[in-house]
Amino acid sequence: MIRVWDPFVRIFHWSQALLIAAAWLLADAVKWLHEWAGYGVLALILMRVAWGFVGPRHARFSDFVRGPRAVLVYLRDLLTGRERRYLGHNPAGGAMIVALLVVTAATALTGWLQTTDAFWGSQAMEEIHEALATAILVLVAFHVGGVILESRRHGENLVRAMVTGWKRA
Repeated sequence: MIRVWDPFVRIFHWSQALLIAAAWLLADAVKWLHEWAGYGVLALILMRVAWGFVGPRHARFSDFVRGPRAVLVYLRDLLTGRERRYLGHNPAGGAMIVALLVVTAATALTGWLQTTDAFWGSQAMEEIHEALATAILVLVAFHVGGVILESRRHGENLVRAMVTGWKRA
């Protein structure tokens, strides 16, 4: 076994999941908690982006962010059952991380903008915010599906790895 996910990455991952779930559940119920969950999400994203440049090997963007061609090749290999196993994130997983960070940050930003004078009461900004929030759910569904698929294909529990930090070498 080898330590792949450092404590910050694991805490970030599960904290983001909890805060996003809270923001969804509280959106129409307790507005101030919904807003603070959004601020928490944004703060975590800023820390994760910094960690993507200075953190340990598998936390760094340089370890898992690949170009569109590498992602497409990986997905093709996945469809044919020939994908290689990665110790860190595979190219599709790296693309998913980038997509989730961007869409989640945009959701938090559009939520905050609605509290400013320029966008207070803006129906257009509210609709953009809600569309982005829905996009998060779609991305999360693909993320969970990918985790299940990879766990089965490679015979390892990736959820447990994101809890403990350890993976099969």
